[in-house]
Amino acid sequence: MTISSSIILKESNNGISRIKLNDQSSYNALSLNTLQLLIKGFKRLGDDKKTKVIIIEGLGKGFCAGHDLKEITSLKGKSNYSRLFNLCSQLMLTIINNNKPVIAKVHGAAYAAGCQLVATCDLALSTNDSVFATPGVNIGLFCSTPMVAVSRNVNRKNTMKMLLTGDPIKAPYAKEIGLINDHFKNEDLEDEVLKLAEKIILKSNKIIKIGKKAFYKQLEMPIEKAYKYASQVMAENMLAWDAKEGIAAFLAKRKPKWKNK
Repeated sequence: MTISSSIILKESNNGISRIKLNDQSSYNALSLNTLQLLIKGFKRLGDDKKTKVIIIEGLGKGFCAGHDLKEITSLKGKSNYSRLFNLCSQLMLTIINNNKPVIAKVHGAAYAAGCQLVATCDLALSTNDSVFATPGVNIGLFCSTPMVAVSRNVNRKNTMKMLLTGDPIKAPYAKEIGLINDHFKNEDLEDEVLKLAEKIILKSNKIIKIGKKAFYKQLEMPIEKAYKYASQVMAENMLAWDAKEGIAAFLAKRKPKWKNK
């Protein structure tokens, strides 16, 4: 279904739902309106019991050019700027806190907040010729919010090089530094994204939800605290019906029958 001209939301097809950026005239820029619609879309799919995996992609020439610079120049005053960047940060947190895995399917360019969006998704696959950049420094606007997501995927030196030069990087290098998982020929990307999504939907929704939440939470902890927290999560995980079923199925050499509880 279409929730607006700029965002297309397609609910579960065998567990896979999609969000498509469709503001092609602006290279799928993240305007205030688009950000609000994306937040609503991700929350809707997060609550949808049929959805097991969410794929986000851009239609047209590329994935996403970042913020809409024409809109930014029309905003006046720090409060309006703060509203825009806070809303973008809210979108990224909505993806991280979503209990469904989110896969970015990237073609063309993913720049600035578009690169931030790729870095925020749990997984990211692209075409061989995709390019990624945090180019704000070139126009006097350091990519400080994209930096948060990128620096949690890419090591410090490589993140700083992207931020300080604004130079675009190609898909093979983006894979090498950990910004994306992999890249493929244009004609193969859809099949490869579906292969990945189909592997995930075979798992227990309950267990994926537990694991995704724990993954992001422990990242921000000192190592001793992270282990203590993760041990508690594992113990609670063992109480889940699907954990007992999974272990029993493995020992009996059969496929598990998940109840997602």
